[in-house]
Amino acid sequence: MTTLARLQAELGSIVSTDPTDLAAVREDKSGWVAAGIPLAVVRATTTEQVQATLRIASETGTPVVTRGAGTGLAGGACGTDGSIVLSVAGMNRILEIRPEDELAVVEPGVINQDLNDALAAYGLWFAPDPASKAICSIGGNIATNAGGLLCVKYGVTREAVLALTVVLADGRLLKTGHRTVKGVTGYDLTALLTGSEGTLGVIVEATVRVRAITPGEVVTLGAVFPDVASAAAASAAVIAARVRPAVMELIDPVALAMIADYLGPDGSAGLPIEGGAFLLLQTDGPAALAEADQAAAVLRSSGGQVRQSTDPASGERLLAIRRSAHPALAAYGEVLIEDVSVPRSRMAEMFERIAEISARTGVPIPTVAHAGDGNLHPNFVIPIDPLRRIGDPMVPDHIWAAADELFRAALALGGTLTGEHGVGVLKRRWLAEEIGDTSLELQRRIKAVFDPLGILGPDTMFGG
Repeated sequence: MTTLARLQAELGSIVSTDPTDLAAVREDKSGWVAAGIPLAVVRATTTEQVQATLRIASETGTPVVTRGAGTGLAGGACGTDGSIVLSVAGMNRILEIRPEDELAVVEPGVINQDLNDALAAYGLWFAPDPASKAICSIGGNIATNAGGLLCVKYGVTREAVLALTVVLADGRLLKTGHRTVKGVTGYDLTALLTGSEGTLGVIVEATVRVRAITPGEVVTLGAVFPDVASAAAASAAVIAARVRPAVMELIDPVALAMIADYLGPDGSAGLPIEGGAFLLLQTDGPAALAEADQAAAVLRSSGGQVRQSTDPASGERLLAIRRSAHPALAAYGEVLIEDVSVPRSRMAEMFERIAEISARTGVPIPTVAHAGDGNLHPNFVIPIDPLRRIGDPMVPDHIWAAADELFRAALALGGTLTGEHGVGVLKRRWLAEEIGDTSLELQRRIKAVFDPLGILGPDTMFGG
């Protein structure tokens, strides 16, 4: 009996071979399109179905690509030729919320925003906040160790994961971690699996740390600077002043001009956003006002035109400038969002490298950054092709060539290929360049322990 016949016999209607379904899972939000056609899409809704899928895949040596909401930006969840695409999007239940322990237990397909909506009734919230939080899943957040605007103060996803239930490549169930605040028994497999991008196992349940909504004001500051170098220097000066904002975002002049055009004059929040660079800060908690006053003084001394607000409505108008980045860029075409990080002290240099690459290649690269942690998102806007079909590549070769230069520039500045999107398929060719041969060998050996046949995420990180 073939692999497909076994899947259909054991799992029935949750197995799809519809050509439209197969084409749709070959790509994600990165614009990457996997070569070939997957064998099938399995839409699991239970742990047992995930176990059965992986048991069959292991016994037949069939590759498996795990997929959640499909919002990834590194190509890691794209169905490769002949693979089983295992969708866990339908495993979307919030299993438990325990306010007294400040934790929640969720299935991997739970949408980030849906979890926060449920937690709000208990006076709680889940800190990891990717820009795609309205559509991305908790399983995907964990698989990529996702970040977001609040990382500068509240950390990345790994710091919010207490325990995992994972199905291994052969179908066995592995439970890691604990429900306690402390726990150091054995190797920290929870941390290892967080950020492993589906190459070590399939997450079917997660126990996550949630936080109490703290009292106090939220203060929002927007500042416009004459250029991105002075804005980057100001952001570094804020951190050097020992202010720890909850949000600190930087928008370069190329992106800001597109946002200003998109928002129109009524969307400027009283600031001259049609020129220069924009820095957004937000402080929260009991000391929010004092921290905001201190930050505002630093921004003004650095040459910024500053607007400060404690009013939620006007604060939202300032936040809207940053939140409008993606829709503003998308108004011009398809957007490839890239992701590099550098030490905060070298962020201005990275902006200079981006501008130089853009000028030399003729490719506009509007860039936004999580300035508090040195994580930059250079964007490439690709004109929409009305003749493009599902499965056709979105990103032309000259864009990838410019992106290649960006990655190498980040490494040269002591940075990393990815701050929050993951290695996936798109950045695997640079992996050894960053981590070195010894680390690469050890990581491959670790993968072999979890996945001896190499069937999980066959083209992700170490594959291909």
